[in-house]
Amino acid sequence: MTMDKPRQINFWQKWRRTISAAILFAAIAALWVMAAPTSERTLRVNKNELIIASVQQGIFEDVIPLRGEVMPLRTLYLDAIEGGRVEKIHLEDGATIEVGAAIVDISNTRLQLESITREAQVSEQINLLQTQELNLARNDLEHKRNLTELDHQIKTQTQRLERMTPLLKRQLISAAELQDAEDNLAYLKKRQQLIREAREADQALQAAQMKQLRDSVASLNNNLTFARTNLASLNVKAPIAGRLTAFSLEPGQSLMPGERFGQIDDPDHFKLMAQVDEFYMNRTRVDQTAMAKIDQQEFPLRIKKIYPQVVDGQFRIDLVFTGKQPPNISRGQTLQLRLQMGANEPAQLIPNNSFFQDTGGHWIFVVSADGKQAYRRDIKLGRRNSQFIEVISGLTLDEQVIVGPYTTYADIDYLKIH
Repeated sequence: MTMDKPRQINFWQKWRRTISAAILFAAIAALWVMAAPTSERTLRVNKNELIIASVQQGIFEDVIPLRGEVMPLRTLYLDAIEGGRVEKIHLEDGATIEVGAAIVDISNTRLQLESITREAQVSEQINLLQTQELNLARNDLEHKRNLTELDHQIKTQTQRLERMTPLLKRQLISAAELQDAEDNLAYLKKRQQLIREAREADQALQAAQMKQLRDSVASLNNNLTFARTNLASLNVKAPIAGRLTAFSLEPGQSLMPGERFGQIDDPDHFKLMAQVDEFYMNRTRVDQTAMAKIDQQEFPLRIKKIYPQVVDGQFRIDLVFTGKQPPNISRGQTLQLRLQMGANEPAQLIPNNSFFQDTGGHWIFVVSADGKQAYRRDIKLGRRNSQFIEVISGLTLDEQVIVGPYTTYADIDYLKIH
């Protein structure tokens, strides 16, 4: 009987399953890593759909183009101060007028009644003032008459006492008679003093009343003058010479108080009104210069006024000519302007295109050297005009960048260009 020998198991046979499982796991892990999505957002684009430009060195012209509308340099507005009814129209819209020329007649019953009432009040106060003055004169005259009478009585009584004193010494009169005469003289003097005090009190009181009445009359006269001025303003006349515009009244038309019904424009001197992007508001200032070009001839201007209100992303400026005014321009005409924002200086430049509106100028796509891909890069930009934007940092000379369009690239980090 033979015995079986034990079977020999080598290393591979012993660990084959473990090694195979490890290799399989590693392969699966490698495939998962290769297939896993990256954090970068990628998009394939057609090169023909892109606008690619190079970073260039050049002179940055710190100017912006504007369209200026020709407006009268001086305009006087015509308003119906008190309102009323249009009675008669003397001129038509567009007429050239001289100072003092009649424009329109307006009636206002309320103003007419108010003027009559004010005149009656003034007349009443004047009559009261005259009555008070007459009473004052009468009272003063009465006081003078009483004082004159007392002066005479005191003088007479004093002379009588002077004659009675020697008679008393010769005992021709009694002491009682002399005492009565002295008492009578003292009474007359006291009465004289009281009348003088009464006269002074009356004069002070009546002077105060007269001042009050005169102030009242002056105030009423001022009111009457104001009412008459308003009444006279209903017959509207030209305060300055010029051209009547925005004037379209009809007889019988009612005007509200303060309603504007026309204006008088300076027909010979003009200014330009332009709308500027709000991006430039902090860099725009009064007396900043600009240039208008008409028929190959340039005309310098300066900013006269800046309006702070921003409407639809723009604010308004008024510019005036600093030298000769262009000939044959008229209201409403538009002129091309170049507003000088700063000095012209050397700088690295990229074209001003749609990427700026989409990225705010904070980043841009930079094209690789082989032109097959583009990466998003943060940049810092400076001044810009209608053609170029100044590069401050983030780009180097001759690098190529995508300047538009960016409509579908806002959330993309990496572009594959084919």
